Amino acid sequence: MENNSYIEWSNGTLHVALRMGRDSPVGVAYLHPAEAPPAPLASGPALVEILTVEEGRARTSQRYAESTVGKRLRYVSHAAASEGSWNILTVLQRDTETGLEARTVLRAADGASTVQAVTTVRNTGLKRVALQAVTTLALPLLAGHQPAEATSLQLASATSQWLGENQWTLKDLRRSLPDLNLGLHEQDQRGHLLRASTSSWSTGGPLPTAALVDADDQWCWMWQVEHNGGWAWELSETRDALGLALLGPTDDQHNWLHSLEPGDEFTTVPAALAISRDGLQGALAQMTAHRRALRGPIFSGRPPVIYNDFMNTLMGDPSTERLLPLVAAAADAGADIFCIDAGWYDDTTDWWDAVGEWQPSTARFPNGLSEVTDAISSAGMGVGLWLEPEVVGVRSPMAVSLPKEAFLQRRGVRVVEHGRYHLDFRHPAARAHLDETVDRLVEDFSTVYFKLDYNITAGTGTDLGTSSSGAGLLGHNRAYLDWLDGVKARHPQVIIENCASGAMRQDYALLARLDLQSTSDQQDPLLYPPIAANAFLSVLPEQAANWAYPQPEMDDEEIRFTMATGMLGRMCLSGFLDRMTTSQLALVSEAVSAHKEILPEIQTSTAFYPSGIPLWNDQWLSVGLRAPARDLVTVWQRGHAQNELPLHLPRWAGQEITVLWLGSGKGFETKWDPSGYLFLSATSGTGHPYAATFTVQAA
Repeated sequence: MENNSYIEWSNGTLHVALRMGRDSPVGVAYLHPAEAPPAPLASGPALVEILTVEEGRARTSQRYAESTVGKRLRYVSHAAASEGSWNILTVLQRDTETGLEARTVLRAADGASTVQAVTTVRNTGLKRVALQAVTTLALPLLAGHQPAEATSLQLASATSQWLGENQWTLKDLRRSLPDLNLGLHEQDQRGHLLRASTSSWSTGGPLPTAALVDADDQWCWMWQVEHNGGWAWELSETRDALGLALLGPTDDQHNWLHSLEPGDEFTTVPAALAISRDGLQGALAQMTAHRRALRGPIFSGRPPVIYNDFMNTLMGDPSTERLLPLVAAAADAGADIFCIDAGWYDDTTDWWDAVGEWQPSTARFPNGLSEVTDAISSAGMGVGLWLEPEVVGVRSPMAVSLPKEAFLQRRGVRVVEHGRYHLDFRHPAARAHLDETVDRLVEDFSTVYFKLDYNITAGTGTDLGTSSSGAGLLGHNRAYLDWLDGVKARHPQVIIENCASGAMRQDYALLARLDLQSTSDQQDPLLYPPIAANAFLSVLPEQAANWAYPQPEMDDEEIRFTMATGMLGRMCLSGFLDRMTTSQLALVSEAVSAHKEILPEIQTSTAFYPSGIPLWNDQWLSVGLRAPARDLVTVWQRGHAQNELPLHLPRWAGQEITVLWLGSGKGFETKWDPSGYLFLSATSGTGHPYAATFTVQAA
């Protein structure tokens, strides 16, 4: 083998070249969304880094780079294949000293400038190896065949917390990764810019999705780690290039240590990288295509509109008396599914630490839960139920009847959080209990929709039967995914919404399998818009379940405001519709009808931000969906210090346009500048918040 030869691979849209040589590991040498490689990069970081207790790094640093084993990996073989719409490249490397083999699988869907990676490490040696971290993907960030220039880049990244999800910012990269003049020191960086999850809420802090975009809004790299537990991503610099590393759980961040016995193998969590020369919007479009490819074909018709009785309504305290009027009103408003949220399984309001049996309450439903579910079906809606499958309350009978080994443990003690035990889905008894629960609820109540919640965290995990608590948590995470796959296989007609105290587990390990993602528990309609708008950076529009919770005490504009928040994703309707006047319910029904009209376009659209990424305190904010024939745009005005909002709509530059408002509310005056800007101004001086959804298309 020559010291530098190359593997070239493409799906017809994304072009990749991998460097391999006698004296160096395989590395990414070229990555381009349009052109085949003219001159690949001669050097750069290794494709795979393997950090072990026995050998650590070849040079001390905090970076997931320059691992001793990773530097010794050498090319063995590669193979290209296709599977359905996926183009696949498999590359095998080996370290002769330890016998560790690294098999990296790269996948790219047809038409998507996005590559997904996963790496499997196999121990073909004679000694056990303790893994501390294995990169799913490590590579230099390349603008074609040239390293990206860090000084010209901005980092788009986000954090989430309960009630405050999807808080995105766009900042100069040098604010977080300063220029250290590495050339002067003749050494590479030892530090890094690191973001990582904590415990079992995969998105309860920093998000596993982020992007780098250059100052001219052309080159952009967007990535996501696709895991429902521990993950990390890292940016760091060498004297040659800016590097990105994507990982699952690690020893430093997640107490993950995996003992790899001879003959055993370990597979990393998947991660994906999109690249575009059309800026952040272009990279988001490519990642959107990848996310749709992960899901595959889902709905054969129009997706349903869901009414859920929880938000600002029954709040976990349902009964026959409370539900029946809501069922009738939800049907009148146009809902397709009625979901009974928390509380249906307990005779008291103090059910938090007693959950786990999932049997209908006889006190709340004297004639049985079927009286309500039959009413839902008779009204022409599908039946939905809330479940929290991974928890058992400390007062629940299931805490006694299930074996101790069916729960997460630390040093022989069951983990307790907020009055609840955490099931371990590695154990067959835990899965069997939930299989029986789901099958029974589908059979007894014709359930077609489940909202699966997750309201506690598991600490670092469980050390039962494993080498570390982080490894135990990873095992549970993967077993939970297997359980979901089983549910979907047995009940393919059932729709499942993913929830974890809102969006605390908003990741594409789960969303590749499930149908919707709850975006927040935020009850204030004025605070919800930035959460809903920014959800599209992490979640497909057709999966983003944004609450619309109108109430009888609201005036017409307040009703229109909250309905607009649910318009461009998947509207999740709530509120005391049964107490509304005829005219108020007509406003709700009008918005639901408009949402149904655009749902087919939502399923094929990509998101864009015509006034920039919304910030938490912005008075004006907007989000758009680019459909094949037109743009769909929602604008919110939460304050009146700013009288006008310019929306950048370059798709229509140089053309005359038509603006059509969805629903009877308008709220804004418009002025079109053919250079590509639509200017909006408020029509009322009342100081009221306004929101509206409209379409833009060629005149």
